[in-house]
Amino acid sequence: MTNTAFVTVIAGFCLIATALADDATPDSGGGRYTFSKVAEGFLRLDTQTGEVSVCSQRTVGWACQAVPEDRAVLENEIARLRKENAALKKDMLARGLSLPAGAMPEPPIVHNGDRLPRLGSNPDVDRMVALVGRMWHQLVDAIVRAQKQVLNKS
Repeated sequence: MTNTAFVTVIAGFCLIATALADDATPDSGGGRYTFSKVAEGFLRLDTQTGEVSVCSQRTVGWACQAVPEDRAVLENEIARLRKENAALKKDMLARGLSLPAGAMPEPPIVHNGDRLPRLGSNPDVDRMVALVGRMWHQLVDAIVRAQKQVLNKS
């Protein structure tokens, strides 16, 4: 009697697990791909390349197709929004209004004939840069030595 009850409970768990698995979103924590459920199946985002694909159930199994994107359209829209943003910032500053927190004024536009101001040579600055460079290399060397010590202890 207890064996049949046990087998029945196990069979029930198996049926419930398969039913829940159909509605579950694939695990994408920490991997290369992230998934989002959509009507057609799942959207797959490649976190390394930025490529987006639609994955769906087909007669032969699951298959993913790259979502078409027109990069030129995206770049044009980004350029348009940047120009609009710069114009809005310039207009706000011209009216004496302050920019929102975190917004920086647009840097001056350098044309072909314009020159950026050059910083003069300063021996104190050169020595400080050399000192910081040596300190950085010493820090990196110390980190490498610490990593080797930790790996040798394992």
